[in-house]
Amino acid sequence: MWKVFGPKSGRVPADPELRQLSPADLRARTGCTAAVRDVSFDVRKGEVFVVMGLSGSGKSTLVRCLTRLIEPTAGSIAIDGEDVRAMDRTRLRELRRHRAAMVFQHFGLLPHRTVLDNVAYGLEIQGVSRSERRERAAGFVAKVGLEGMEKRRPGQLSGGQRQRVGLARALAVDPEVLLFDEPFSALDPLIRRDMQDEVTRLHREEGRTMVFITHDLSEALKLGDRIALMRDGRVVQLGTPEEIVGSPADDYVREFVREVPREQVMTVRTAMRPASAEEAGSGPALRPEATVAEAIEAVARAGSPARVMNAGACMGVVDHEQLLGVVAGIPTTADTPGTPPTDMPGTPAGSGTPGTPAATGAPGFGGTTGTGTGVSAPGTADAAPGPLAAGPASVPGRTAPGRHRQTLQRGARTGPEAAPSPGARTSPEAV
Repeated sequence: MWKVFGPKSGRVPADPELRQLSPADLRARTGCTAAVRDVSFDVRKGEVFVVMGLSGSGKSTLVRCLTRLIEPTAGSIAIDGEDVRAMDRTRLRELRRHRAAMVFQHFGLLPHRTVLDNVAYGLEIQGVSRSERRERAAGFVAKVGLEGMEKRRPGQLSGGQRQRVGLARALAVDPEVLLFDEPFSALDPLIRRDMQDEVTRLHREEGRTMVFITHDLSEALKLGDRIALMRDGRVVQLGTPEEIVGSPADDYVREFVREVPREQVMTVRTAMRPASAEEAGSGPALRPEATVAEAIEAVARAGSPARVMNAGACMGVVDHEQLLGVVAGIPTTADTPGTPPTDMPGTPAGSGTPGTPAATGAPGFGGTTGTGTGVSAPGTADAAPGPLAAGPASVPGRTAPGRHRQTLQRGARTGPEAAPSPGARTSPEAV
């Protein structure tokens, strides 16, 4: 998909020479700005898909193109196989009213309406009766933690409370997908963290598909099942948080993740080695999704390697040497390119393989297997059928040097079963 601003914008994606120009050269030669350049990706049903980038990278333009709040210049967008760009005005209104809802950075609340009436506004537009919409709105006011504030107006609320109203309003229309355009960037750090936790909780309870736009790497790593990192209108890398941190695609991504505490993002999959017969039968147990920080604590407490357990079977072990290697950014057997732990559950299809779609035939928006919401562009590699028709975006790279930290998470989960805690993040394939 392309979005080009300027005179005769349609010529840019159609001209192979213009497509390759740098942003500065394109402006100088044509007077056009390509805000979104040849972007293709897919979003699986029930995942949190984060689009991250600095100001001016094109991420907010991209999310507005998905529902045609901004008209794309070229390419296609599909939800459950239905072409959004081919929709007439009536069908497009139905999409925005029923299937996709957006939470904005600056709240977008009606100042003369109460909290309850703001939350019910989308239902009013849908034609829901007054009594029913107020009843449904009250339930979502309570769900986002604002019970008792139904009669207040936006001017009587804090920034975090107003954003909760916006979130409740979006949820009330029961959309298939929630779109977040940097919703927390104007909030204080503590309120921002609370709202991130709120989104995580709601996703765990509701299981809705979410597309989340942010410029904050820590927010992206915390919320995203997968992350698309943008620069100058292009996606420079697409992958899981672990893939982004562990195998940055280029120097730009590498610099982005340089300060990330790797032990909080990388899982024991990257540090695991084969277990001996003795090791497989003893030692603390960790689930495959456990972070390296959890494993460091478990190994330190036990004084022995920890087993990585899945469905009662020992998949391998981790010890202090492998764990410290991950923290230091030194490739181990498990994360050296070309030797991925392919037998581990949750490995994304096509991850780390140039030209391979990030998902193939996974369920997408609306729950239809093999179809879903798609963005594609003419002239790119064909993507396999999937939720958001994805082009090649996940690129392998060498492991970046990490900072030598030993931050430990209290309460590392150990034990014979190593069962995942309620609400623990699963891989997109497990959704």
